[in-house]
Formats: sequence, structure tokens, C-alpha cells
Amino acid sequence: MSSRILKTLTVVAFATTLAACSSVPLEHNQSSSSGAGEGSAAAGQVMDPFNPQSPLYQQRSVYFDFNKYNIKEQYRPLIEMHSRYLVAHPSQKVQVQGNTDARGSAEYNLALGQRRSEAVAHTMTLLGVNSDQIEAISYGKERPKAAGTTEADYAENRRADIVYQH
Repeated sequence: MSSRILKTLTVVAFATTLAACSSVPLEHNQSSSSGAGEGSAAAGQVMDPFNPQSPLYQQRSVYFDFNKYNIKEQYRPLIEMHSRYLVAHPSQKVQVQGNTDARGSAEYNLALGQRRSEAVAHTMTLLGVNSDQIEAISYGKERPKAAGTTEADYAENRRADIVYQH
């Protein structure tokens, strides 16, 4: 039971962080000579997916419930943030990498990871991102974030990561 409470508190904290970021305007100064790294000066945040200080770099994982691939409402602001950036930067491409926890067969997990990556990619296209900018792939259970076997470890591995391509 305490594992469930810890998971709930973790999700609530993460959702609160995401909600705070959803109000940040994603303006891009097109006349800038440096291009990447420029963001909303008023917000004081750099909107550059390759800068570790940027929310685009820090917040790029969408987490899923066990054996599910539907996107929870709490991750919509994260997907919207990335989608706005991609719409404003039509030459930028991303890979949405679906992942699962270690339970289940390799084949099942590859298929589930693919459904997760496609769910995120589909949502991004509904938000205006050109489908040519997105590649949805699955790693199944081959790229865990957490190596343990607790429910918290499994929850950390059930995700789709938005990875920007150079």
C-alpha cells in the first residue's frame, strides 16, 4: 500500500511541475542570428531541445499505466509544449520512443511500446505537427530507466520519450 501512495505522490508532484510549465509561452525569435537556444525572453526560459536547462530537454517522457497506451490528461501539457515547438520549427524532427517495463514477452512489449509511441505521435499530429517530423518506434523492455523490480521501477520504465534529432 505504501508503494501505491509513493507512486501517487510522485505522479502528483510531476503533474504539478507540468502544469506550471504549461503556461510558459513558446515564442521563438525568428530574426535571431543564433537560432537554437533562443526562447521567450519575458519568461526567462530557453526553448531549445538540446539545452539541458530547457523544459523541452528536461520534460520529454510521457508515462503510462500497466498494460496501457492511452495518454493521461496530466501529460497533455507536456505534449502540447513539444508540439508548439515542432510547429514553430518545421525542419526539426523527433523520434517518439516507446518503452515498457520488464514484464511480458519481448514480442508483446515491442508491440505495446509501439502503441505508446504512436499514441504520442498521433496526439502531436492532432496538435498541428506535420507527421513527417515524427518517427514512432518501440524499444519494448530493452531500454529501462530504472533497473529494479519494484512497482516504482516498473512505472518509470512504462513511457514514451520524445527525442529530438540533430
